[in-house]
Order: sequence, then structure tokens, then C-alpha cells
Amino acid sequence: MFAGDLPREPYARLLDILTQLSQAEVSARVESLQSGYLDQGVTFDVGGEERAFPIDILPRIIEQEQWAAIDRGVQQRVRALERFLADVYGAGEVFTDGVVPRRVVTTSSHYSRASFGVEAPNGVRVHVAGIDLVRGADGRFRVLEDNVRTPSGVSYVMTNRRAISTALPEAFTEHRVRPVTAYPQRLLAALRAAAPAGVDDPNVVVLTPGAFNGAYFEHALLARTMGVELVEGRDLECRRGRVMMRTTSGLVPVHVIYRRVDDEFLDPVHFRADSLLGCPGLVNAARAGNVTIANAIGNGVADDKLVYTYVPDLIRYYLSEEPVLGNVDTWRLGEAEHREEVMDRLAELVLKPVDGSGGKGIVIGPSASPRELEELRGRVLLDPRSWIAQPVVQLSTVPTYLDGAIAPRHVDLRPFAVNDRSRVWVLPGGLTRVALAEGELIVNSSRGGGSKDTWVLAGPGAAPRRREPTASGPREIAPLDGGPAADPRARQAEQQQQARDQQRDVHPC
Repeated sequence: MFAGDLPREPYARLLDILTQLSQAEVSARVESLQSGYLDQGVTFDVGGEERAFPIDILPRIIEQEQWAAIDRGVQQRVRALERFLADVYGAGEVFTDGVVPRRVVTTSSHYSRASFGVEAPNGVRVHVAGIDLVRGADGRFRVLEDNVRTPSGVSYVMTNRRAISTALPEAFTEHRVRPVTAYPQRLLAALRAAAPAGVDDPNVVVLTPGAFNGAYFEHALLARTMGVELVEGRDLECRRGRVMMRTTSGLVPVHVIYRRVDDEFLDPVHFRADSLLGCPGLVNAARAGNVTIANAIGNGVADDKLVYTYVPDLIRYYLSEEPVLGNVDTWRLGEAEHREEVMDRLAELVLKPVDGSGGKGIVIGPSASPRELEELRGRVLLDPRSWIAQPVVQLSTVPTYLDGAIAPRHVDLRPFAVNDRSRVWVLPGGLTRVALAEGELIVNSSRGGGSKDTWVLAGPGAAPRRREPTASGPREIAPLDGGPAADPRARQAEQQQQARDQQRDVHPC
């Protein structure tokens, strides 16, 4: 944030713009930001209460050279994970060559035996990825977590940009900021490229758990901006190994499903028999090559935090390259030597469940009580494979506007990548999450975090960006019944989804 006692150049110009405004004007713009998000439904759920997602009026700024390294590193990581997943559910050479022990994969809670032998039509399993990065005290970005199941949060990237371009238009005349508007069409192109063989004009849909899901705003936004239908499981049916969509005009074939439903709820024939969120027969249709499910079922094994520890080796193995972005140092508690060291240092390390997300289950040693540490010790010793340990990462800080003053706050970054097989494209910017409480290191919304618009500066030859276009209201398929309130199945699905959300934070923030 600062060079010596002065803000770095990009922030110096930004703060200069802010100081030219009166305190009352800045406060009014901040209030307008938050109320606008609540009105638009850009919210998250806390104990059943919808709250506006906090957004800071000050963007995070990433300079061109720094972004170039992030871009290369994210592309590299996605390419390696793509190869790994194809290998895991195929030949298994990564096991026979001793790069990753087979048990590391087969004991993962996200490993899907139903996916073994299922080949993606165009060889892509990771159509969308969100790679969580942190910048340490040394200024280097490192990967904290991989998200290649159903990564969420890109809607905040797009809405944050539109909101900040309205709230602080002066700043866009002084900075050459790369746009983020290309994401929906990039995603649509990747999904269309993944169509089953012989389908030249595929019908793409977005599958959502429904309006009660915490990320429904994002599902609706992506469907609308891609110009495709937003469907629930009850809108689909499988006939003779093919997926059909119910419409007021009859059944329509579906070729590509961008699903935002977890594996275990996707197909009650193969996974949870009580699921009301998916559609019976989806797995068989995918196995027959008649529909593409994006991201692929079983991708979660690459999200496992134990598998994460092997990703630098996977990059070397599959790509014959050195990692551009390193990992955070990590201890594997399933290994006796690592476990013994960590047990002696519980009070100074961060322990994480390998299948956790959204900050849930994390124990920060320096902040834990002796009783909490003893309880943690017992849980680890009972199931050591399910835990990793990492040092406390001193996240970098950026200027943040809080209660009329500017103060440094810790941030992380989730860049989003889209893979259409021909290339991995990284959205220039990504989601910056900020810990709004002083000294807080966990940036998730469940811990009081917020977000920032993320500016990637363009080269000197680019023209300054002024404002980005807004989007119209949601576009959905015509209902075939009395709506959620009239359908007991929908109410059951709502309860099922809410119970699932309590176990897994559906928000990236």
C-alpha cells in the first residue's frame, strides 16, 4: 500500500481524488453504494437474514506487470489441474509414477467413483476456476486454495465494477483500468465449445438450486448476461439418455448444463436419493455423451486441501514447468512426522479441514484458547488425514474507507479463469475480499468481511475507461406451476438447500 511513508503511485492518485471531495459527499456515495446493493439483491445470508454485501468505495489496484505474473500462474495452475483430473478418472499414471499416493485421492470426500471413465466431450473438466491468492509480507502472491467445483463470486466482480464506476467516476478518468465485461461471453463460448459431439448449436442452461440459495443472485446474473435459460432440477427430465427442458411449448433438448448444484444433490440415482435439487439420470446422460456437465462431476478432489499440497509437483509432472505461483507452506497431518511437529506448535499455526470452504472449521492457533486447542488436538488425532496446518500468513493490506477515515485492511484475491480448451483465459481483476475488522485475517463475509472492486491497470497505450454498462433484470423460463410457494417439493428443496448451506458456505466471501 505504501512506499516508505507515502502511498504507492496508483493509490496516491486515487486518494488525491478522494480528498478533493467533501466528507459529506463521500459519505453519501458510500451510503448509496450499500443501499443500491440491497435494492439489487446483492446480498448474503446470515442466520436466515439477508444483508447487503459490504463493498468498499476504494478499489484495489494491481499494476500491469504484477498482474501478468498472476495471469501466467493461474493459467498454469488450471492447465495442471485439468491434466490431473483427467488422469485421476482415467489412466491413473500420476499414481503409478509415484507423484501422488492413490489413497490421497480415493479417500477424499469429493472423489467420485461415478465419474471414473467418463470423458469430457472436448477434454475439458475445469470450465471455470477460482484460484484464491494471498500476498505475503515479501510482496509475492501465493496460492491459498483451488476452487474447481462450483467457484462462486464472479457476480461481485461485475456488480462491483458497475457500482464503483457510478460512485467514483472521477477515478476512471485518471486510471486506465482493464474491463471485466467480457466474462459472460467468454464463459458462454467455453460452454458452447464443450457441447457433445455432433451438436453444432448447443442449448446451454444454468442449473440453480433455486431462489433460496445464497448465490442465486449470481446464477440469475450469469444466465441473463449469457442469454441462456436459468433452470431448476424440476425443469429438467431425462428421456432415453438425453436431457430435456420443460417449457410452455413442450420439451426442448439440453446439451450443456452449467451447474451450480453440488455433486451430491445433482442426480438422486447416483448420489443422494432424497435430493430435490437435481435431476434423475443426469450422470447416465453424461456418461452416454449426450450432455456436458460443467464443471465436471468429481472435480472437487482437486479442491481437497491435501491434494493442494501436491499441486506444485503436479505442475512439474504434467507441464515440465516450475510453478509461477507457489503454495503457502503446508504440513500434511496424515504424515506422522508432520503431525508430530504440528502437535508441538498448535498455538502458533493455522489448522484447516481439508474439505472445508468459506472459512468454516479453521482454527487460528494464536487466537484460540487452551481449551479450544485441546479439543482441536483430539479431533486431529482422531482423523489426521482430514487436516492440514499452515503458518499464519501476514496478508498484505490496501487502503480501505471506514467510518470516514482511510485505514489499511487485509485482503485476498480470487481471480477467475475460463477454459475453452484452446486457451485458459483469466478475467483481469477478480474478487478482492477484505477483512473490515482491524487486525482480522479471515476475509469471509461470515466473519464480517466485504469486497472491493479490483482494478488491473492497462498499458500506457490504452485509453482510460469511464463507465461500464449496466445489465437489465433477470431472464428466466416461464413457470409451469403455481411457483415455489405453491409447490411442496420446492419447499422441501428450500429446506434441503438451507441445511446444506449451513455445512458449506456457498459464498466466496
